[in-house]
Amino acid sequence: MYNSDLPTRAELPTSGQLLRSTFIALATAAVLLVTAVLPAEYGIDPTGAGQALGLKQMGDIKVQLYQEAEDDAAADAKKAKPDQRSSLWGAIFSELAIGTAHAQAATPARTDETKVTLKPGEGVEYKMVMKKDAKVTYSWKVEGGKVNHDTHGEPHNNNPDATKSYKKDRGVSGDEGVLTAAFDGNHGWFWRNRGSAPVTVTLKTSGDYAEIKRAK
Repeated sequence: MYNSDLPTRAELPTSGQLLRSTFIALATAAVLLVTAVLPAEYGIDPTGAGQALGLKQMGDIKVQLYQEAEDDAAADAKKAKPDQRSSLWGAIFSELAIGTAHAQAATPARTDETKVTLKPGEGVEYKMVMKKDAKVTYSWKVEGGKVNHDTHGEPHNNNPDATKSYKKDRGVSGDEGVLTAAFDGNHGWFWRNRGSAPVTVTLKTSGDYAEIKRAK
């Protein structure tokens, strides 16, 4: 019924052969463990073979990623249960910082109102001392007539080639807007009354400037 032949006793491996095969298998596994598995998985390379084969670098990366994951988990756990005293002081500090920032944003650095009366044909110039990129919100109105004006800036070195004209017009009764300083220097307005009657110019300024003065 069965065609296959059973092995004879002589063909079966002896106990010594089995022991030798087992030892060889264990030795091979140990060599692979030391030279390949440990360097590639854990960055442990006692023989230096892993470094030569490029396996230790893989292990180092895996160990680093594992450590980073552990650190992230610990950080998340700490955030989940913050220290109550630290949270209290943090909240107080945040309220103070936000309140101070709001107060600074709500309160302009300086606010002025300037009035000047111009006779027919008379001109006058008012300048603010400003830093580059500083901003000033302004408005001015004329009572009794109209004026010609030039809104401009001059650098501290008084170089005429560097003078900047922001806006100019003729025969107007007022203007308003935001003046942004193009450089460190004096920035402001020149008005001239070309009418036949005296006029009064009222200038209101609010923003980041050191002083406002009448130019000589």
